[in-house]
Parts: sequence; structure tokens; C-alpha cells
Amino acid sequence: MKLWGGRFTSGTDALVDDFNSSIRFDGRLYKHDINGSIAHATMLGLCDIINKSEAELICSGLSDILQDIEAGKIQFEISAEDIHMNIEKLLIERIGEVGKKLHTGRSRNDQVALDIRMYLKDEIFNITKLLKDLLQLLIETSEKNLEVILPGYTHMQRAQPITLAHYLMAYFQMFRRDVERLSDCYLRTDWMPLGSGALAGTTYPLDRDFVSQLLGFANITENSLDAVSDRDFVIELASCISIIMMHLSRFSEEMVIWSSHEFGFVEMDDAYSTGSSIMPQKKNPDVAELVRGKTGRVYGDLMAMLTIMKSLPLAYNKDMQEDKEAIFDAVDTVKMCLPVFTRMLATLKFRSKNMYAAASKGFTNATDFADYLVKKGIPFRTAHEITGHLVLHCIDKNAAIEDLPLNELQSFCDKIESDIYSEISLDTCVKGRSLPGGPSPEAVRLSIDNAKNWLSIV
Repeated sequence: MKLWGGRFTSGTDALVDDFNSSIRFDGRLYKHDINGSIAHATMLGLCDIINKSEAELICSGLSDILQDIEAGKIQFEISAEDIHMNIEKLLIERIGEVGKKLHTGRSRNDQVALDIRMYLKDEIFNITKLLKDLLQLLIETSEKNLEVILPGYTHMQRAQPITLAHYLMAYFQMFRRDVERLSDCYLRTDWMPLGSGALAGTTYPLDRDFVSQLLGFANITENSLDAVSDRDFVIELASCISIIMMHLSRFSEEMVIWSSHEFGFVEMDDAYSTGSSIMPQKKNPDVAELVRGKTGRVYGDLMAMLTIMKSLPLAYNKDMQEDKEAIFDAVDTVKMCLPVFTRMLATLKFRSKNMYAAASKGFTNATDFADYLVKKGIPFRTAHEITGHLVLHCIDKNAAIEDLPLNELQSFCDKIESDIYSEISLDTCVKGRSLPGGPSPEAVRLSIDNAKNWLSIV
């Protein structure tokens, strides 16, 4: 007999039981469900809605169930539908009729809203911790590579010389924003919905503020209709995770490219690479490729959530049961990707000589050549045109700008002097860009100091 089966004259079909059940995936909410129920029962006793001794018996029974679940002594039942009914059924079996009083003043609608909020609050903390580990590694690696020069790219074409530290700290800024987004998402998740009932609250004199404080929430929800039908916080977290995965995917893509023979900027550690079943020479960047690939499934989780919710009328609808598999998968995926990516990055070998050699080609100092002419009094547009003609000349001769003798450079502009060679050296090009946010070692040191200060307080 179902706990809700009073108005039914026959049982549900076994196929419907299986189709309707969510215990296969919402079983992971057991701890949050039990803790929420203990808080609810405690409040019922304090408010004299049920006898205090009954409340204590309920709380004791729930604590025992929690211990048995964590000891692996309990198998959840498909026929009991979900984690809420499984726990309540177990409680009634253990303590008898008193267990039937637990559900006084609440509905599974506000109960599941409570559980998922509690669960996701914990997971936001866990994901943030993994991001901080990656951020710390980026700081440490940047400090070791302040002087390493490599080409920066636009349109995947060599553009201007930068430092490896500057490159790594660009990703620091991305993941920093991810931490800030998660923190902001947490604020909207931190609202306690219990007491909203099915949709219209309850006539029992519940102390919602007490339950909220007991469970560590900052606020109580202010509209019962919204409280049971809101999944914005789930969608928002799925969006935050999607952006994290997008950043990991961009980083992974560059590591895949950089580890190729054509680039040769990095070498993957053997522990974070795989081989080919047929080609014995291969060393494949599978970790980076899998992170890149798993980004797509997380985007799918976000799209699923948006689609599930897009046409639902107020208040709760069974469609909303589908939120859990999507958000659980997104959470599990990002928690799987972050630590393995961080370890992969920690074990990378950066090939600084190859980076410098690449920066020496592709005319990455052409902008600095034009700027040199500007400093000699030539308008920038004219300087740009002169430099373009010079680059075309160098391409024809298969030479770099700095390879040409002074008289040949002066044939393009008579204001060029012998100091041109030092002015367009890669070191000068990089060190001269010392504005805040620039790639010079001086500017990046400041960026790293700011990053350390921020990371110490978040």
C-alpha cells in the first residue's frame, strides 16, 4: 500500500512503479532528506504540533536510519518511489504509528525543494574547492614562468610576443570569475522552502525561521507557489558549471594543440597520456580531449533543464523530477574533470626554447616596429602601411625584420636608426608592455600579487 494510496482502489502497475520511481538517482539525497526531516520533526515538537517525546523518537529513528544507510545495511525500494517515501516507510516500520506524524505540515513538493537546495549548497562548496586548487596551481606555475616568451595568437595566427605567465594568468581570470559566479549562485540557492507545503503553505503554526537556522540557511522563501516550483537555482548552477567546462575545454584545446609535433610547446606526462593500439610512436593527450568532450554533455544537461522548465505552469509538476539527473550529471562531470585536469597541468613540461623560437617567427614584433616609427614622428596609419610593405618584403626574402641590414630597413623609412634592433627584440617587446594587465614580468607580478590576495579571502 502506498503512503498516499487512501483514495485509490487498486495498486499501480509494476511498469508505472518503475517509470514513476526516482529512487535510482535521488537516493543520493538521503543525508539531506534525513537531516531536513530531523529539523522538521524537532520544530514540530517545539511548536507542540506533535508531542515532544514523539519528536524525539522520530529524530532518533531517523538518525538510526542514516547510520544504517551509510553502513550499507539498507536497500531502497523501487515501489516506494523516491528517497522521501523510502525514508518515511523505513521510519514507520521501525517506530510504528508515531512515524506517520513526521509528514505533518509538509509535502513532498517542499521537501524535495529543500533536499535539492541543501545538496547543491554542499556541491557548490565542493566545486569551489576544486577550482581553488586549480587557481593556486596557476599562480605557482606563473611565478616560475615570468620570463618565458611565446607567441600570442589571434585567429590562430602568431600575433605578438607575450609571457607564459601572462598566458596562464589569463586562465586564472576565467576560473576566478567561475568562483565568483558560484558564490553568487549560492546566495540564490540559500533560501529555505520547507513550510510551503504542496503549494499553499499550511495552517499549522510552523516555525520556519527555526528550521532555517537549524539547517544553516540564510533566508526563508517568501512565496509558497514559487518555492515549490522554482528550479532557477538548479538551472543557474548548471549554467555556472557549463561556463567552467567551457573554460576547461578552451584550455584543453590549447594543450592538445601545444602538445602536437607542429607546435611542440608542451609535453604531456606519461601518467596523463595514452598510447595507440596500432601506432607505437603515439602519445595521445586523452585527458585534455575527454575534458573537451565532456563539456558537450554538461551543455546538454543545461539545455535539458531549460527545456524541462520552459512551459510548466505553477506550481509543482512531475516533469520537475527530471531536474535531478541533469544537475547530478553536471555536478559529477565537473567534479571529475577539475582534479584530473589540474594534475595534468601540474605535470606538464613546458618547452620554453620551442616557445621562444616560435615567437621569433611570424613577425610578432611588427606592431613594435610600427610603434617605433610612431615614436619617430610618423602617424600611426602611415607607420602601419610602411611596416606592412616591409613584412611583405621580408616574406619574399624569407627573412625576419631583424635579419635585414640597417640600410635595407632605411630604404622603407629614413627615420630608422641603429636602435631599431634593440627596440624590436622580443625581450623589449614584452618588457615594454608594462601597463597594468600587460604581459611584462613586472605587470604579471602585480597581477599575481592581486590574485594571491583575492584567493586568500574567498
